[in-house]
Amino acid sequence: MNRRQFLSSTGIATIAASSKPAAAFAATPKRATMQLGCQSAPTNDTHLKYLARYGVRNICGYPQIADGRIYATVAELSRMKDLAQKNGIEIDCVGPPVLTSSHIDSEKHPAIMLAKSPERDRDIEDFQKLIRNCGQVGLPAIKYNMSILGVLRIGRVQGRGDCTYSQWKLSEAHPKTPLTGAGHVNADMFWERITYFLERVVPVADEYKVRLACHPHDPGVPPEGYQGVDRVLGTVDGLKHFITIQENPYHGLNFCQGTVSEMLADPGKEIYDVIRYFGTRKKIFNVHFRNIRGHRNDFVEVYPDEGDVDMVKAIRVYQEVEYPYLLMPDHVPQAANDPDGLQSFAFSYGYIRGLIQSLEG
Repeated sequence: MNRRQFLSSTGIATIAASSKPAAAFAATPKRATMQLGCQSAPTNDTHLKYLARYGVRNICGYPQIADGRIYATVAELSRMKDLAQKNGIEIDCVGPPVLTSSHIDSEKHPAIMLAKSPERDRDIEDFQKLIRNCGQVGLPAIKYNMSILGVLRIGRVQGRGDCTYSQWKLSEAHPKTPLTGAGHVNADMFWERITYFLERVVPVADEYKVRLACHPHDPGVPPEGYQGVDRVLGTVDGLKHFITIQENPYHGLNFCQGTVSEMLADPGKEIYDVIRYFGTRKKIFNVHFRNIRGHRNDFVEVYPDEGDVDMVKAIRVYQEVEYPYLLMPDHVPQAANDPDGLQSFAFSYGYIRGLIQSLEG
């Protein structure tokens, strides 16, 4: 029996023949649709090297702006972009020095949220300049807030190890003053201010192909308001209404998963369908991928691996809706031996990176 007859009689030839093209029939490796990101500041060489050390390759950047302006010039944006690229990092979003998450009484540029003319028209014109300049430089998104009360918390509680967690408990909250400098702002007034802004900036964003990502109100408050303010972007229904104003592919959300979880009675069950609602409509432009323990009106902000939301399930929902942008940590726990929360951020980067990799294979 020659070699060919032997192989044929034993079936080895069939096995060998079928094994050769096996690689051609292997499943195509899956790819995660999203990227690990961060929005921590400053965007300087030291911090960029810190981010690169932990595998963060896409970030929200903060340009150095001269002369107290609230818009960055093309040159200022280009310098930031070039510095990031020298460190192997891309700027996927820009944080301006206006419409931040600060309390209105400490906000440097409050006119838009106070509906104070002619100052708000001047500030909106400057925001339009920022959109145009970002478009010219190739920076694809701007994040912003439409907040009067800022981020509401009552203090800190002990966490695991030597860290502490930020806490909100409405029943124990005591505002420093009955009203802010904005006075009474009911829902109709708040929606008017939001609409006035969107009508003037969304068409510019569409023209220059720059996504505008608005952060929800953190946290939501009862319908009667807090410090005289009805936080209309503090409910899922409010966010649903928001995305219908000036409906446009470049108008959407800086979807803080932590903040949205804070709106819910049972975030561990409800958050996934909220992600689906906005994700299928392509209205999620950025994700603060953080966790909480608790529910609406009573919660603490914890590490991503120990809260009430199943983060593995959550990231699979983002993959399901083909969310294509950044997942980033936010509001990390603090510790005396961890200046600026750099260790907590590093832990969160690794956690998010691992979850993203788990989607692939």
